[in-house]
Amino acid sequence: MEETITPATADRIPQQRGETLLDTAVRYAEERHWDVFPGTWLEIREDSSGTECCSCGSPACKLPGAHPAREDWATQATGSATVARRLWSKQPKSSILLPTGRTFDALDVPETAGFLALARLERMELTLGPVTLTPNRRMQFFVLPGAGVKMPDLVRKLGWAPSALDLRALGEGDWVAAPPTRFGAQGAVQWARRPTPANRWLPDAEELISALAYACGREARR
Repeated sequence: MEETITPATADRIPQQRGETLLDTAVRYAEERHWDVFPGTWLEIREDSSGTECCSCGSPACKLPGAHPAREDWATQATGSATVARRLWSKQPKSSILLPTGRTFDALDVPETAGFLALARLERMELTLGPVTLTPNRRMQFFVLPGAGVKMPDLVRKLGWAPSALDLRALGEGDWVAAPPTRFGAQGAVQWARRPTPANRWLPDAEELISALAYACGREARR
């Protein structure tokens, strides 16, 4: 069974030595067959503070350095390693973003609920796909496409109103930030469960929804 990453160990997930954002983006396209597209990046402010800001220029940016850089980002996303290499060659500091609704969807939950669900799913010995852990304390479980359509009914069958849970499906028109993308000064996205040959085949949302809804419901009652 794969080792579960905890909040205390997540920041020690090793990156490949010397790998650049360009290298990582190409690897995601080449090895995982994921579509990728370049997002915003971090720049040093042109003042004496030396702090970093988002390339979008907004001082109130909620995801500095980690969101789409253009409105037509969906058409820019590519599964070609050659095209990915060309895109990041133009702007090597661009964040790595993955569109959902194509190769995978993602179930997005708070970090605390995510680790609780992850432990429960592993005890049940269910097959899990990759899981990201973001600096703003969210976790995203990769599942087969179509989760956005299924999730409301699945949650209702479990006795919950979808609006009562901090659980949402990211599907067509959405995206996730991939490691090692940074969220400003908050830190970098990490893998709570890394992509491996064993988890190339993703679970269906139905297989995870009970554990995730239970964990989110427990958080809601606190």
